[in-house]
Amino acid sequence: MFRVFAPKAKNVRVELTRGGGSQPLQPRDQGYWEARVEGVQPGDLYGYSLDGGPSRPDPASGFQPDGVHGSSQILDHGSFPWTDQSWQGITLDESIFYEIHPGTFTAEGSLEAIASKLPYLKELGVNTLEIMPVNQFPGAHNWGYDGAFPFAVQNTYGGPDGFKRLVDACHAQGFAVVLDVIYNHLGPEGTYLQEFAPYFTDHYRTPWGKAINFDGAWSDQVRDYFIENALYWFREFHVDGLRLDATHQMYDMSARHFLAELEERVTEFSARHGRQRHLIAESDLNDPGILVGRDGGGYGMQAQWLDDFQHCVDAMIRGEKSGYRVDYGAPDQFVQANREGFVYAGEYCPSRGKRFGASSALRPPGQFIVFIQNHDQVGNRPLGERFNEIVDFESYKLAAGAMFVSPYIPLLFMGEEYAESNPFLFFADYGDKKLVDAVREGRKAEFAHLHKGEDVPDPAAAETFRRSKLDWSRMDSGRHRTTLDFYRELIALRKRLPALRRLDRAGMEMSSHGPAFFLRRRSQGTGDVETGEIFCMLNFKTHPIRMEAQVRDGEWELVMDSADKRWGGPGSNAPRTAKAEDSLELPARSFVIYKRIR
Repeated sequence: MFRVFAPKAKNVRVELTRGGGSQPLQPRDQGYWEARVEGVQPGDLYGYSLDGGPSRPDPASGFQPDGVHGSSQILDHGSFPWTDQSWQGITLDESIFYEIHPGTFTAEGSLEAIASKLPYLKELGVNTLEIMPVNQFPGAHNWGYDGAFPFAVQNTYGGPDGFKRLVDACHAQGFAVVLDVIYNHLGPEGTYLQEFAPYFTDHYRTPWGKAINFDGAWSDQVRDYFIENALYWFREFHVDGLRLDATHQMYDMSARHFLAELEERVTEFSARHGRQRHLIAESDLNDPGILVGRDGGGYGMQAQWLDDFQHCVDAMIRGEKSGYRVDYGAPDQFVQANREGFVYAGEYCPSRGKRFGASSALRPPGQFIVFIQNHDQVGNRPLGERFNEIVDFESYKLAAGAMFVSPYIPLLFMGEEYAESNPFLFFADYGDKKLVDAVREGRKAEFAHLHKGEDVPDPAAAETFRRSKLDWSRMDSGRHRTTLDFYRELIALRKRLPALRRLDRAGMEMSSHGPAFFLRRRSQGTGDVETGEIFCMLNFKTHPIRMEAQVRDGEWELVMDSADKRWGGPGSNAPRTAKAEDSLELPARSFVIYKRIR
């Protein structure tokens, strides 16, 4: 069955490249056209002609074997030999995320090649792969946020079967898969949707072009298109969750916001199929309504990225005050980030020139995902330097420790765990020369105040893409190996110690002593969760300090000291055991973790 939404067309034909020729579609209700054509087979190529115009790819194409300007290919999703029938997923509270760009994670740059690294990732201890966008974009390499076909898996990554094989392999080895999707705009090249229907609106603008039409004329069908896209990834590719890019750029003045409708449909799908699928928002609004359930008037997202946490850590370590960083750096902000989530919860925000945000204190910690770097924090630097390349080693370990002792879900950016030295640069392989020139000059202008224009790598150059690939040979030597062992131990502690494993603020206390912090977390031992208690001291100062163990009783055993020579530090001064009100010495930029033993 061929079906397409084209409400303004007077006639629509499907153009088949093998045997079928050109066949007319019949108009149906609400702007749809459809026809059943005999003799077509999986693998056949096709396109649609509107009112006698040139053949265009299907807006809902599942595969573009020849790229964004080529014909669409008929798929048979039912023929794939899935082996994950017993897979039950991973709860968000149990998750440790690992963000991957499919083209640069491996030398091959394919989805299937990622599967060869699963044993390594399993030994590392992560259990949820977050895959940057895989939908079809122009050219051979791109971050993925310039996709033109939301339903089609990128041809240079291995297409739909390559993605299915990866997801099936992940589930076989105990990994959940979260896919990054973009429902706020589409790419500037190869996006033929606007020729078919009003998928876009002039009422709003995003930084990347026209916004999606979620509330204007014909928006019911546009909303259905993107909701069906979400369900498509769950149904046909068995993914466990979606990370929704820049939800603050999804403009919708309808009585029921698109996100709330999407969450309702995904919840229904999860109930029918007996396994929870997750929706994770990226939002720049500090609005707890993103996470509040529909019954409470919110959008019902299961989780969101917590940028404020990263900004606090970054500002205290680097002290940089450009852009949004002017808003962060105070020690009490880091305490609030751990206690509540949002740092700006109605306070005046200098870079925005207004009061900003609302309190997230009532939102469970398991709704927040934290990180010390991700593709944005790295790739949006002009030279794409990773965090470990712009801070000293002790500071890098301290930042990682702060993430893993927080009451939130941790996320690693690929290569972070062994301090990858290669940058992650911005790259895009457009075919339109004017677009290439505009992007190239735009990047130079954006960073002219920081670097000479010629220092900013050319986004269109193949070398820029190549330089962004991980160098897997590094992890077995020197500081890279030390960092890898350090991350493995932190992840193991996170899983082994009940007080860290349970995402709970009820058993948490935190205080600041300038940029030095005492953190205590307890697991109450309810249900099948063991009782446990830890305390942690984090010294963000650039000189040694002494700090009291602010515990009232008990005996405590040291389980991690980032200053230990084992971790490439200056040497540990922390005692093996500590008691209430013992005074401990912490070197500059270090942390210790103690667990209660009696």
